[in-house]
Amino acid sequence: MAREHVGHADIVRFADERVNLKRDDAAELRRQANMLRDKLSDYLSEHPTFVLRKMLLSGSLAKGTALKSISDIDVGCYIDAAEAPGAISELIPWLAEKLRKAFPNFRPDQVTPKHYSVGVKFITTGNEVDIVPIFYDGDPLWRGNLVSQETGETLMTSIPMHLDFIRKRKAANDTHFAQLVRLIKYWAKLRKQEDEGFRFKSFMTELIVAHLADGGTQLDDYPEAMQAFFTFIATDNFRTSIEFSDYYQAGSCMKTGKPMRIWDPVNCENNVADLYTADNRDGIVDAAIDAGDAIDSALRSPTKGETIRFWQKVLGPSFSA
Repeated sequence: MAREHVGHADIVRFADERVNLKRDDAAELRRQANMLRDKLSDYLSEHPTFVLRKMLLSGSLAKGTALKSISDIDVGCYIDAAEAPGAISELIPWLAEKLRKAFPNFRPDQVTPKHYSVGVKFITTGNEVDIVPIFYDGDPLWRGNLVSQETGETLMTSIPMHLDFIRKRKAANDTHFAQLVRLIKYWAKLRKQEDEGFRFKSFMTELIVAHLADGGTQLDDYPEAMQAFFTFIATDNFRTSIEFSDYYQAGSCMKTGKPMRIWDPVNCENNVADLYTADNRDGIVDAAIDAGDAIDSALRSPTKGETIRFWQKVLGPSFSA
C-alpha cells in the first residue's frame, strides 16, 4: 500500500486532535463520577444497611475508549435486589429518592428520573452522570441484573468483569486497541449524523475489534487495521457468531437465527445485537464496504489532494494531513 501522502502517523495526529478525549478532560469526568461513588461509600459507612450497595464507573470512560464528544458519564449502581421494587415504573423514582438521601448536598432537581436510569447533574460543569440500576444479590464478582437502557429488561452483567475483558485486550495491544475502537466509533458517529436510521453501538465496535485482535489481526498500523475491520464486516456479513471464552466456554452461546450475533463476553445469553434487524445489518455492511473502498482508494491515490478526499469519506471533512 502506498503511504506517500497519508499514513499511520497522520491518523495518529488526527485522532489526537479530533477524536480522542483529552487526558485532563477524562480525569475531570472520572473525578466527578468518583465523587458520587465516594459520597455513597461515606453514606454506607454510617448506614451499613442502606439498599444502594456500590457505584462503579462504566461505559467508554471507564474503558478508555471515550470520544472527545462525550457528554454523559455512565455509572452502574448496585442495589439490594431483595429491597428494590421489581417494576421499572416504580424502580426509577425509588432509586432517585435513595440517591437524594445519599447525596444530601445536591438539590433535588439535580437528581432526575429518566426512562431507565437516573441523571445526576453537576451544576458547576453542566456534566451529567447517568446512573443505571443493577439488581445485586451479593455475588463476589459483582455480577448482577442490569436494567437495559434499550428495553428496560434485565440482563446479567458485571462491570468489573467487562473492564477486565477490555483491560486484557488493551494490555495485549499497547495503545492500539483503544485507539482503533475510538477511530471506528468516530466513523460510526459520522454515519449516524448522515443517516438517522444507521445503528452501530459502541459496545459492538469494542467486541468486533476484540474478536479481530484475538484472531491475530495487527492493530499497530491504523490504515491497515481500519481496513481490516471494514473488510471483515464486508466479507463476513455478520455470518460469524462472535463470542469469547474469558468467562464461559467457547461455543456455548445459544443458537439463534438473529441477523447478527455478537455475544456479551460476560453473559453468553445476551446477544448485544439482539434488537438489530436485517436492514440494520445491511446498513452497517454497506457503510463498511464504502469505508473500505475509500481507504483502499486513498492508499493508492497518486496525489495528496485525492488521498485526503478519500480519507474524508471515512473520517469526515475535517480530516487533513
